[in-house]
Amino acid sequence: MEEKVTIKIRKGARRWLFFFAAVMLLSFGALGYRLIDLQVLRHDELQSTARNNTIRTLIREPRRGDIRDIRGNLLATSLFVKTVCADPALIGNWHPQVAHALASILDLDEQKLSARLKPQMMLNEQGILRTNRYVILKRKVPREIWEQAQGALRDMELGMDESKFNRKQRLAFRSLRRQSVFADRKEDQLRVYPGKHHAAHVLGFVGGVDHRGKEGIERVLDSKLVGSRGWRVTETDSRKREVVALRQQDVAPRNGLHVVLTIDSGVQHIVEAELAKAMAKHQPLGITAIVVRPKTGAIVAMANLPDFDPNDPGIAKPETRRNRAVTDTGEPGSTFKIVPVAAALNERIVNLASAFHCENGSFRYAGRVLRDHHAYGSLSVKSIITKSSNIGAAKVGLRLGAPRLHAYMQRFGFGARSRISLPGEVRGTVHPLRKWNKLSITRVPMGHEVSATPLQMAMMMSAIANGGKLMRPMVMSHLEDDRGRVVVQYHPEPVRQVVSPEAARATTEALKTVPQPGGTAKRAALEYYTVAGKTGTAQKAGRGGYLPGKYHASFVGFFPADAPALCILVTMDEPKGDYYGGLTAAPVFKAIAERTAGYLGLKPDLVQQGSIVSDNDPQPR
Repeated sequence: MEEKVTIKIRKGARRWLFFFAAVMLLSFGALGYRLIDLQVLRHDELQSTARNNTIRTLIREPRRGDIRDIRGNLLATSLFVKTVCADPALIGNWHPQVAHALASILDLDEQKLSARLKPQMMLNEQGILRTNRYVILKRKVPREIWEQAQGALRDMELGMDESKFNRKQRLAFRSLRRQSVFADRKEDQLRVYPGKHHAAHVLGFVGGVDHRGKEGIERVLDSKLVGSRGWRVTETDSRKREVVALRQQDVAPRNGLHVVLTIDSGVQHIVEAELAKAMAKHQPLGITAIVVRPKTGAIVAMANLPDFDPNDPGIAKPETRRNRAVTDTGEPGSTFKIVPVAAALNERIVNLASAFHCENGSFRYAGRVLRDHHAYGSLSVKSIITKSSNIGAAKVGLRLGAPRLHAYMQRFGFGARSRISLPGEVRGTVHPLRKWNKLSITRVPMGHEVSATPLQMAMMMSAIANGGKLMRPMVMSHLEDDRGRVVVQYHPEPVRQVVSPEAARATTEALKTVPQPGGTAKRAALEYYTVAGKTGTAQKAGRGGYLPGKYHASFVGFFPADAPALCILVTMDEPKGDYYGGLTAAPVFKAIAERTAGYLGLKPDLVQQGSIVSDNDPQPR
C-alpha cells in the first residue's frame, strides 16, 4: 500500500516537474523571441525611437535686421522675446494664486488668466480623457518681463505653512513654482519702432507670429531683413536638459541685413511737425509732404497725416495706414501747367516772352467757356506761370498740339509707376489720345482730365530742377551686415532726359516769379533763398462731375532756384476755409524749407557781402 502511494507521489511530482519545465521552456522561448524581436527584427525602428527620445533638433532663429536713417539713427529694431505658456495639469487648483501673481506683470486680466490656467478635461487623439498640458498665456514678452514673472512665481504666497509639508508635497509645490509656467523653447521676436509714428508710412510694419513684413520697407525688403535660420542637433537627458558634450551640429543663424534709408530723421521730424500744425489750422481730410534731392532722386522725407503707430498697427484704420504719397491720386490742377510750358519751350515753339491773349478772362472753345480767376489781356509765357492763367495754359497747349502734349506727359512719368521701392504705388491716369475729346487739349494743360500721385508731381518738379533729367525716386541708400560692411549699395538711376537743360532753365525762370509779388505764392518766398515753384488748386472730381466746395490744394517748389538742393511738395485734401494752394500749402512749404535749410546748413543764394538781397530790391538792405 505504501509502495503504491509512493509511486503515485512520484508520478505527480514528475508531472509537476514536466509542467514547470514546460513553463520555463516557454518563458525562455518567449523571452528569446522578444530579445530577437527587439535586437534584430525591430532594431532599426527602436533605435530610431530611442534617438528621437533623446536627440533634439533646435531651430535657431536669426535676428531681423534694423532699419536706420541716412545718419545711422535707429528707426526699427528687433528684440528677442518669450512666448509664456503654462501647464494647467501642474497648476491644479492653485490657478487663482498663479493668476494673481502673474496678471499685473504680464498685463493680463486676472480673472481671464485664472480661467485659462484652470485644468480642463478633454479627449486626446486616441479618445482618452486627459488634462490639458499646454496653454499660451502671452506672446512677445520681453526677457526682463519674463524674469519678473519667474521671480513672482518663486515668491508666490500660497497661504499655507510649507515647513510642515512632507517630501512629496514639497516636490509638488516646487514643480508648481518652477515648471507650471514656462517659456516656449522657440524664441520669438518683437519689432520695435522707437520713434512710434515717425516715418510710419515709409517703414511699414511686421505682423503675425512669423514676424514678416506687411507694409512699407518692412515688406519690400523682407527677404533681406529676415536672415537665415540656424540649427543645433544635440542630446538631452531624462529631464530634457542638453548634454553639451554630446552636441552633434551647431550652425549659427545668419542675422538679417540692416537697411539704411535715404530718409533723414531730422528733416522727417521737421516735416511731420509742420504738417501737424497745418492739420490743426486747416483741418483737411489728409495732408502729404515729400522732400526730394533733385540731382539723385533721394527721398529725404515723406510724411502723411493722419498716420499710425507701427508698434500697434492693428488699432489703426486701413485708410490711415495707407501711404497716400504713392497710393492716392487726384487731378493736380495748376501745378500741371509746368508740363505744357516746359514742353513748348523744349520744342522751341514759344519762349518766355511769347505773348498769348487771355481773352479778358473768358475763352470759348469747342462750345464751352474756360475762365480765369482774373481778367487778363495779353500775357507772356512767363506771366502765364506767374499768374497761373488757365486760358494762357490752354493756348500754349493748343500751340503744342495734343500728340506732343500727350508724349511729354508720359515722358515726365505720368501714367506710369515711378518704381519707388515702396508697396502700393499706382500709375495715375493719362488717357490715350483716342479718348481725348475736343475740349481735352484746353483742359489737360491746366491739370484736368489727368490724375497723378503726390510723388509723381514731386518727381516732375525735381526733373525741372535737375536740368530736365527725370530720376527714379530712391528711398534706400544701402544694406549692411552686423559688422557695418556695405553688402548692397543703391545708386541714383536716371530715367530719361525729358526736356533740354535750356528748356528747364527757362521754365525755372518762370517758376521763380510765382513766389514774388504779383505771383500766386507770395507766402512761399524765403528770406535767404530764391524759390522756384508752382501752386495748384484743383476741384475734386466725383462720378457726376466736380464736387462743389471740395478741393486739393498744393504747392511744389525747389530752392535755391539756380542750384537746387531740395524739392518740396505739400498737398492738402479738402482744407477748410481758404482752399487755394498759395494760401494753405505754400506757407507749409516755407516753414519746412526754412527749418530744413538751417538743419542741413544749405548755403544761401540771396546773401551778398553779408546783406540780404531781394529779387525786387535793386540795392542791398
